[in-house]
Amino acid sequence: MHLGIRILFGFFLITGLAGFFVLRIFVAEVKPSVREVMEDMMVDTTNILAELAADDLRAGRMAQGRFATQVAAYARRPIDARIWGLDKQSLDFRVYVTDAKGMVVFDSAHAAEGQDYSQWRDVARTLRGEYGARATREVQRDDRSSVLYVAAPVTYQGQAIGVLTVAKPVATVQAFIDRAERKILVSGFWLLGLSAAVGVAVTLWVVFSIRQLRRYANAMEAGKKLSLPRIPGELGELAQAMQAMRQRVEGRDYIEGYVRALTHELKSPLAAIRGAGELLQDPLPEPDRHAFATDILAQTQRLQSLVDRLLELSKLEQRQELHQPQSLVLADFLASFMALAQVERPQIAIDLIANEDAQTVRIEPALLALALGNLLDNAAAFAPPGSRTTLAAVGRSIVVQDLGPGVPDFALPKLGQKFFSTVRPDGHTKGSGLGLAIVAQTMALHGGTLHIANTHPGLRVTLQFP
Repeated sequence: MHLGIRILFGFFLITGLAGFFVLRIFVAEVKPSVREVMEDMMVDTTNILAELAADDLRAGRMAQGRFATQVAAYARRPIDARIWGLDKQSLDFRVYVTDAKGMVVFDSAHAAEGQDYSQWRDVARTLRGEYGARATREVQRDDRSSVLYVAAPVTYQGQAIGVLTVAKPVATVQAFIDRAERKILVSGFWLLGLSAAVGVAVTLWVVFSIRQLRRYANAMEAGKKLSLPRIPGELGELAQAMQAMRQRVEGRDYIEGYVRALTHELKSPLAAIRGAGELLQDPLPEPDRHAFATDILAQTQRLQSLVDRLLELSKLEQRQELHQPQSLVLADFLASFMALAQVERPQIAIDLIANEDAQTVRIEPALLALALGNLLDNAAAFAPPGSRTTLAAVGRSIVVQDLGPGVPDFALPKLGQKFFSTVRPDGHTKGSGLGLAIVAQTMALHGGTLHIANTHPGLRVTLQFP
């Protein structure tokens, strides 16, 4: 499973579970909260009505008294109230009054008059001087059929002479409960959706940053040139630490490798110079003296070329990116390069081919000219005298083709490595291999690739840009 999917799954799991439990708690608390508020208001109502009913209950005229008349008038009142978007069109209080023994002496619904309510919780607790309330379902398994009863004592001179109970069906406020639950659920789902969007965005950012680090680490392992990814926060610090580690490791390996390779490469010309110098100390015929002096100059030139190319390659290997890149059409670049190459290398015959499909690429002209110069020098060194070298722009590639003998197939994968070279056609001289190494480093900095293939006759070198 990919890292991004794991992070996203974990985020959704945590957010989903948290959201589920929070929504469940909120929804579960809506109905009890509404009932608690309703009960609080009914407590005030019952106590007011208990005071209003006291005179009629004490006088024994509850069924025909002023209180009963006013309650009946309340039940007949027309009502059309819009409460926060919901319509209320009925008055829902039921009022009944019992005497001190719990016998119902008045019922606004005329359903319980004369019945013994002394065992009902609201009446019994109130007669004992406690707070009396109960919730009873009209349909046993239907919680929506619950009716809330709240009682208050009817007193005279500090003594309870009866109980007044106000009843209200919970169904009358169910619309408010349902609306609150819907709002909570909708808001919760929006919140979950927003959290999911944030989770996706954060996951994508983390995965993108980690992929940048992975790409950078893979490039380090492959020896490719890649700019340090710009990542904020701890991941950016990790990238910087990786770069510092890379520079330290590369610096140590670079020095060790160079010392070994350079020591090997210097042995041959130094031995030749020393041998020729020792012979020149003795009396020699003039032709021999001239031959040894020429050999010393040739070996010195070889050392000079080796040092110059080592310096160029060293600079390239320490670079991580192009310094002055430009977007140029490859055909136009090769045309300007040809003008310079024919002046600097008049001994090399070059044919320029610019295909119509030559494209615009981002290059550092001076660096690419250095690489092409090394390719032309290699072609001149290996191709037969008088042959021509072809330089072509094809699509996003530059192709250099000579007519030399090519290289053994086993050597093709090693071309471009420092100090690896094949014997030249004369059978005596051998290059340092630094020219192709410079070309390889140049293409690495451009993010491109170097392809070398035998063409029988000749060798084709292709510089492929991204």
